[in-house]
Amino acid sequence: MTTTATRAVDGVELPAPGVWTLDPGHAEVGFIGRHFGLTKVRGRFTGVQGTVQVAEDIAESTVEVTIDTASVESGSADRDTHLRSEDFFYVDEHPTATFRSTTVAAVGSTGTITGELTIKGVTRPVTLEVEYLGHARDPWDNDRAIFSASTTINREHWGLTWNMVLDTGGLLVSKDIRLEIEAELIRQ
Repeated sequence: MTTTATRAVDGVELPAPGVWTLDPGHAEVGFIGRHFGLTKVRGRFTGVQGTVQVAEDIAESTVEVTIDTASVESGSADRDTHLRSEDFFYVDEHPTATFRSTTVAAVGSTGTITGELTIKGVTRPVTLEVEYLGHARDPWDNDRAIFSASTTINREHWGLTWNMVLDTGGLLVSKDIRLEIEAELIRQ
């Protein structure tokens, strides 16, 4: 195992090879949809766990994340209850969503992670645009790697099809959902 937390790859500082785990207290898996096709509505999952195996060759790295779907928070108790229902995440039958990488590609401190996202029992490929933001050592001597990632998905591809047609012909809830992830990983 490398003794330093970072290494230079083509002149760019990147995390050292090894196992890095997601710090749930410093991670956010957020989503943004549109209400009436206009207003941004934001939500997030607070129950997130994950592991990143950083390989010597970045392309051989792997990512695995599990999300507690019941941990959804959107700022409205009524909306959160609806999101947990059969109309959306159906948490009684599908208590977790998962992401497992299949391909990792990097150019400098940015790249993509393609993988299989499973929500409500449906697995489909997604590609995340990823940026490595840097390294920090916390006051307890833990090395942390900080990342941002994002993508846009069509929620209906995962069986999240509930909606209402408006008198104007639009939809109450947008089909396209922006996923935004902020993550601190702790070196093991």
